[in-house]
Amino acid sequence: MGRRRNKRSQKAGLPPGTLVHVGEPRTYRVKVTLLDYNESRVVEREIENLDELQPFRESDSVTWINVDGVQDTALVERIGAMYGLHPLLQEDICNTDQRPKLDDYGDCLYLDLKMLSYDATAGEVVPEQLSVVVGPRWLLSFQEDEREGDVFNPVRDRISNTKTRIRKAGPDYLAYCLIDAIVDNYFAILERLGEEIETLEHEMITNPNPDALRRVYKMKREMILLRKSVWPLREVISRLERAETPLIRAETGIFFRDVYDHAVHVIDEVETFREMLGGMIELYLSSVSNRMNEVMKFLTTMSTIFIPLTFIAGVYGMNFENMPELKWTYGYFLILGAMASVGVSLVWFFKRRKWI
Repeated sequence: MGRRRNKRSQKAGLPPGTLVHVGEPRTYRVKVTLLDYNESRVVEREIENLDELQPFRESDSVTWINVDGVQDTALVERIGAMYGLHPLLQEDICNTDQRPKLDDYGDCLYLDLKMLSYDATAGEVVPEQLSVVVGPRWLLSFQEDEREGDVFNPVRDRISNTKTRIRKAGPDYLAYCLIDAIVDNYFAILERLGEEIETLEHEMITNPNPDALRRVYKMKREMILLRKSVWPLREVISRLERAETPLIRAETGIFFRDVYDHAVHVIDEVETFREMLGGMIELYLSSVSNRMNEVMKFLTTMSTIFIPLTFIAGVYGMNFENMPELKWTYGYFLILGAMASVGVSLVWFFKRRKWI
């Protein structure tokens, strides 16, 4: 049974910019964290009241606000009003069924990305939408799910270190670091999937079975999910690299070019795995067909051997009165010997022709 979701149809007929949560229903409390930093200091705290953000709006440091959970549309609307976010941008944040994209709203950039994780228990890739809004001195990130730790922990660790480039850069470089962490995590997931594919390939060669075929089809669905996440991301990163906006500095462009190369590498890996999985399905069908051919070959050989023996048994089973062999003392043994000779001769002939 499929998981229950808040669907796009709930928005039918509503005015543009109406905030409706689209995605998996969530019941946990939305968590808001603040990380404000410059070259000399770092402030990190969990926000209980959004009024606590007001002092940091006027600072000359970089302010990163992360929101875990987007089901609270009222909270998203309040943050949007605080930072002057367009209603359509807020609507996209609450809609977790988006494809990766980049929208330029003039005073800010909106990025929609897919952050993936691997559930080892279920053996599947779990997608999570990440919305990133880049402003002049601030960055907002909205994660669909709430969990202990995410792929951004290494970025937070680098911010805590005083001797890193990120402490001297702006929110555009922070956006690059977040995208780079997401793409690097794609490589980690591909390594896990690659190990499973190698195991499946060995099983398909040595012992093809329906369970292995089911796992291959499941793996193909994972590749489709990865492909849908990475292909549009390449376009997003390319636009960021060429963006003509003061929000992206020229010196940050080279870093986006580097992460673009990584995204292309991920796409190549995904396509390679898809071809391998397609080859496994063909290998399975070929193995099943070969097995059926071997069975048919054996049955045909046995039928060919017994056809002349059946003919001889049929002839001497007609019980005509004038059949001289019926009254001969050694007739029974002669016919058995003739039948054995015919069977052995056919087996020798088939082996010589390498049919068996």
